[in-house]
Amino acid sequence: MVSEKLHSDPAGLVYKRVLLKISGEALMGEQNYGIDVEVARTVAEELKGIHERGVQVAVVVGGGNIFRGVSKSAGKMDRSAADYIGMLATVMNAVVLQDALEKVGVNTRVMSAIDIPQLAEPFIRRRAVRHLEKDRVVIFAAGTGNPYFTTDSAAALRALEIKANIILKATKVEGVYSADPMLDSSATRYDCITYQEVLERQLKVMDASAISLCMDNNLPIIVFNMRQPGNIGRVVAGENVGTKVCLSK
Repeated sequence: MVSEKLHSDPAGLVYKRVLLKISGEALMGEQNYGIDVEVARTVAEELKGIHERGVQVAVVVGGGNIFRGVSKSAGKMDRSAADYIGMLATVMNAVVLQDALEKVGVNTRVMSAIDIPQLAEPFIRRRAVRHLEKDRVVIFAAGTGNPYFTTDSAAALRALEIKANIILKATKVEGVYSADPMLDSSATRYDCITYQEVLERQLKVMDASAISLCMDNNLPIIVFNMRQPGNIGRVVAGENVGTKVCLSK
């Protein structure tokens, strides 16, 4: 079982080690494709803010802004081949985010589940934890390294491996809703919801395998709006931001 909260902290932190899951689409900004470096810089500034307060930060980044294995652009490709291309897309995004972080003065390491030594270190759990302990932000790329698994599943897996206190799921809406708020104006936001409710109602928080993994290990998730400046800092300080997904309300 993962310990969710800490004892009182002089910096006002509730979560000391967090894993941020950010989609590739979030890095597109207002574009239809690719990477908006200004968005990457904004994310880097947000992460720098909590890093300077003593939070140990890991990131799992998606690749949907470039290629997604289950997208229409994959056409009739073999699913495994398409997923590996998607993994390469996450490596590209990870390197962009690393560059943005280092430009604002944050030491960073990219660790990849597939072997690309010129760009990233191989993922080794103990080394990843050591990087965090040395105050480096660690960016996990290439998902789990296996086809048929999403970067949501990678986020749950890596968070458990590094013993993160919580997963922060960055989205473009304020939290988890009863329906898609972009399509249904009557959708209501939940302040708190259980893993079981997410699965039963088929809410698109993370994929079912990721939610099940978090539920089995009591790893909480907070779904929040990444576009609202300062939200990451508010989350790690324990403020009521977004929607919390946990075992019981």
